[in-house]
Amino acid sequence: MRPFSAPSADPQYDAGIHPALTSFADECCATLARLTAYVGTLALLGITGLHLWDELPTAVAMEPAGRLGWSAASRSRPAFAVSSLEPAEKSETYEIFRHPEGGRKDVFHWGPQEEKPVAELEIYRPGGEFNQTEALLAAEIAARMHAGGAHELEPAGVVDSKFGPVTLLRLANNAGGATFCLGFIKRFGEAALQISGWSCQGSGLPARRTAIGCMLNRLTLLSAGNGPKLAELFAGAEPKRGSCATAAASAGSADWVMGAENPRLRGPL
Repeated sequence: MRPFSAPSADPQYDAGIHPALTSFADECCATLARLTAYVGTLALLGITGLHLWDELPTAVAMEPAGRLGWSAASRSRPAFAVSSLEPAEKSETYEIFRHPEGGRKDVFHWGPQEEKPVAELEIYRPGGEFNQTEALLAAEIAARMHAGGAHELEPAGVVDSKFGPVTLLRLANNAGGATFCLGFIKRFGEAALQISGWSCQGSGLPARRTAIGCMLNRLTLLSAGNGPKLAELFAGAEPKRGSCATAAASAGSADWVMGAENPRLRGPL
């Protein structure tokens, strides 16, 4: 009996892996490489997004003081006026800002045109947006006084005005070389009013206190709108208006507060 012999194998299978399998493996490797690159790109975008999200509070904090959410109200009528502070100050800018939740800010600037102002006065009538803590308010005034970054404030005495004593502040540790620029803040709870600002007028602290006292004494109300308490506040303050000479004497008497051991800002403004 003749032994059964198996047919000889096809020569095309003698080489090992079928070409179709090789092509499939190459496609798998290419697809895997593309998926890896895609996932890596998504991860990079995610990391970048998280970094930008972490930086967002800092960017918000660096916005101009009190201007987030506010828009210029060019058609609103002026509600306040300030008589000329000094003959040398030829330029006065009056801007009105409104907030969608009802707040209004009337802002005065004085100084030469196309240069940094030498004084500012802001009259703020808050609406539903009001959430200023003492720390935020101090940071806002510091930023308005000096735009070089965040700075601390320290007490700089008080000055008398027709609205009563007004707290004065200055940048701590000679920040920005603006030691002699003075800020100020005065709040009136019943009238829902906040007056703040700063002045670099004059050649020394007494002169700048005098300038702030004059600024506040010369502030007048043109229209109270629907604010009877606001009208009552200004009506009661007007008889107490003093001259700039009186403000100078009051400022000079407060110089004792500016001693070398002047404490850091603490407690309510």
